[in-house]
Amino acid sequence: MGNTDSKLNFRKAVIQLTTKTQPIEARDEAFWEQFWGESGLQGAQDVFALVPAAEIRALREEAPSNLATLCYKAVERLVRAADSLCNTAIQQTAVLNCVRLLTRILPYIFEDSDWRGFFWSSLPGAAEDGASTNGGAQTESLAQSLITALCDLLFCPDFTVSCSKKSGPERPEEPWSLDSCEYIWAAGVGFAHSPPCVPQHDQNRLELLKLLLTCFSQTMYLTAQEAHQQPNKWIHFFTSADNRHALPLFTSLLNVVCGYDPVGYGLPFNHLLFADHREPLVEVALQLLVVTLDHDFRPPQNNSAGNSGPESEAWCENLFINYLSRVHREEDFSFILRGFTRLLNNPLVRTYLPHSAKRIACHQELLVFFWKLCDYNKKFLFYVLKSSEVLEILVPTLYHLNDARADQSRVGLVHIGVFILLLLSGERNFGVRLNKPYSASVPMDISIFTGTHADLLIIFTDASAIFEQYIRNRCPFDVIHKLY
Repeated sequence: MGNTDSKLNFRKAVIQLTTKTQPIEARDEAFWEQFWGESGLQGAQDVFALVPAAEIRALREEAPSNLATLCYKAVERLVRAADSLCNTAIQQTAVLNCVRLLTRILPYIFEDSDWRGFFWSSLPGAAEDGASTNGGAQTESLAQSLITALCDLLFCPDFTVSCSKKSGPERPEEPWSLDSCEYIWAAGVGFAHSPPCVPQHDQNRLELLKLLLTCFSQTMYLTAQEAHQQPNKWIHFFTSADNRHALPLFTSLLNVVCGYDPVGYGLPFNHLLFADHREPLVEVALQLLVVTLDHDFRPPQNNSAGNSGPESEAWCENLFINYLSRVHREEDFSFILRGFTRLLNNPLVRTYLPHSAKRIACHQELLVFFWKLCDYNKKFLFYVLKSSEVLEILVPTLYHLNDARADQSRVGLVHIGVFILLLLSGERNFGVRLNKPYSASVPMDISIFTGTHADLLIIFTDASAIFEQYIRNRCPFDVIHKLY
C-alpha cells in the first residue's frame, strides 16, 4: 500500500507540474521534494511509466519555466548530495530518483533545438539559491555542475564504492578530501587491489552511468553537418582536465570491462539461478568507453598551424584517449587482451547441455573498443600481433561477421569486423600466426576442412555472401593478397 500511495503522489505531482498555468517557484521545496523524496519508486521503469513522453513534450511547450526549474532543482539536489558524499539513506534515495528523472527528461530537451543550449547557459541567481557550492563555481553552467556531481557520486563511500580500509581519519567529510584513485572499482590496469563486489554499489553505478550516457547522446539529435561543426560539450567536459575524476573513472571502466567473466566458476545454468548484477554495468561501461573515445577534440593536422589560438587550445585534449594511448606495461596488455578474448569467445563456448552457459550480447561494442584501442595505442597492436592470442580475436570476429551477414541492421558490425581484418592482415606477424593449425569447431556456414587459420580466413572470405557489398571496393581481395 505504501508504495502504491507514493507512486500515486508522484503521479499527481507530475500532473500538477504540467497543468499549472503559473510558474512554480523554485523556493517551493515541499512541491519539488515530491519528485525525489521517499517516493517508493522501485526503479527507473517506474519513473518512465509515471512520466509519459507526451506530457514531457507538453511541459516543454506549454510550461517551459516549470521544466527549467525541475531540471535546475534536480541538479541542485545532486550537487548537495555530492558535497556531503551522499552519506545517508535519504540522500541516496533522492539521488537515485533525481538521476532517473533526468535520464527520462533529457532526450526530450535534446530533440528541441531551442532547448539544447539550456544546460550550458549561465544560472541566474545561482549564487543566492545555493546551487553552486564549490568555490568559484558561480559561473558554472548547469551541465558542468551536473557532470561534476555525477563524477563525485561515482566515488562516494557506501554508495558506489566500499569504504577504504586504510588507517587514518575515519572517512572524508567532503569530496575534495577524497582521493578517488584509491576507490577504483576493480583490479587491473594501474590498480592491484581487488575491492569487494557489492551488488547494490553496481546498481547505483549503473544508474549514474546511464544518466552520463544520456547526457552524451545529444549528438544523436543533430544532423551530420551539425555534429561535425558542434563538438559534444558534454563529452569534452567529462574527458577534460576539469574533471578531477577522469583518470580513476577511465581506469574503473576499463578494469570492469576487461575483468568481467560471464561464466564464473563454470557451473551449468548458474545464470538462471543467480542474478548477474555485473553484466549490465559492463555493458554500459563499454558503451561509455566507446562514446568517449570516439570524440577526438584535437584540430586536424592541416589546420593546426592556422588554429593555434586559445580557442582551439580549449578543445585539444581528450584525457580518455590520452590515458588509453599511454598504457604500456606488458601485464596490462595481457590483462586487456585476456578480457577481449574471454568476452568475444563467449558465444562460441559449446557445452553438452543446451543453454547451460551464459551468453553476453555486447560483442559489437567490444569490437569497436578493440578497434579504438589498436588505433590509439600502437604498442598494444604490436603486442596483439606477436601474441598467439591474436587468433582468439580472429575466430570470434569471423563468427560475428558470419552471424550478421543476413541482417541489414547490423551492417555497422560488418564494417568494424572488416576493418579489424584489414588492420591485422597488414602486419607480417599476423600472417605468421595464421600458419597455426585450425582445430576448433565454430558454428559457421563453411565447409568442414583440415588446415590452418589462413585456410579458415580464405575459405570464409570466399564462401560468405557477407562480402558481396565489399567486392566492388576490393576489400576482401586486399585481405587475401596481404596473406600471401
